Amino acid sequence: MTSHVDQAAISTPLVRELVAAQFPQWAALPLEPVDSSGLVNAIYRLGTDLSVRLPHRPSITDEVRREQAKLAALAPFLPVAIPSVEAIGSATEAYPGEWSVHRWLAGTHPSPHALVDPRGLATDLAAFVDAFRRINLPDRPPAYPGERRTRAPMDSMDSATREAISELDGLIDTHAALASWEESLAAPYDGREVWVHSDLTPSNLLVSAEGRLTAVLDFETCGVGDPACDLFPVWYLLPASVHDEFRATLDVDDPTWLRGRGRVLSQAVIVLRYFKDTNPALANYAHHAVSKVLAASCRPHD
Repeated sequence: MTSHVDQAAISTPLVRELVAAQFPQWAALPLEPVDSSGLVNAIYRLGTDLSVRLPHRPSITDEVRREQAKLAALAPFLPVAIPSVEAIGSATEAYPGEWSVHRWLAGTHPSPHALVDPRGLATDLAAFVDAFRRINLPDRPPAYPGERRTRAPMDSMDSATREAISELDGLIDTHAALASWEESLAAPYDGREVWVHSDLTPSNLLVSAEGRLTAVLDFETCGVGDPACDLFPVWYLLPASVHDEFRATLDVDDPTWLRGRGRVLSQAVIVLRYFKDTNPALANYAHHAVSKVLAASCRPHD
């Protein structure tokens, strides 16, 4: 599936060629593509214990090496597994960018419509977010470098969010969406920053057969930012019956709750606008999140 006009042509033969040339110790392992709605990387499973990740937009910068260092620094602080970079591949004429081999993480992506243990999963997610907030590392990159450093960082999202809402007329209740967005936009922010993952959507989570959290993926946008950034699971995944427990565990006040709801709405309408016709899996997740946000907007402080 093509998500970017400048997306690289990545195929199983290409990946097999890269692995064989640069990491011959793994050349004989089975290789197969992983079905993913992700927009950043093509993923292939290599044997039983490894995966290969190739950015759809190849780059020769040190992005993969910075990711390796970041993951290694974060892992000791977190209660579940996160990716680990086992090797970094070099650019070639066939693939003009760095790529990486990761340790394979077990589990499946949770579906909001088929959660085995919603309360247990909510407990696990709250524990992960709480542990992330407590991280204290000297390197503190911003989670969203593009956001202006003001006491109203969501202002920088306003134009794109309104535009996306207006273009979804007939697919969502645009009047309700705009009202919900404006309520979130008006929520005050005291400027407090903590470490956040910033994209805790179902496609970045893995759960066991028992429904408990086993791993969290994709730390590309993690860094310090508004604590509201890590409330995504509330509207992307968790049923309303466990919202209060999740919120109480993290001690979330009303303004932070509203900002979290607004951040989900903003991301979801933008994703829905761009991918409703080209990436059904991603669009379905986004549409579900918008529906949850609008249903919650009808209830006070939810």
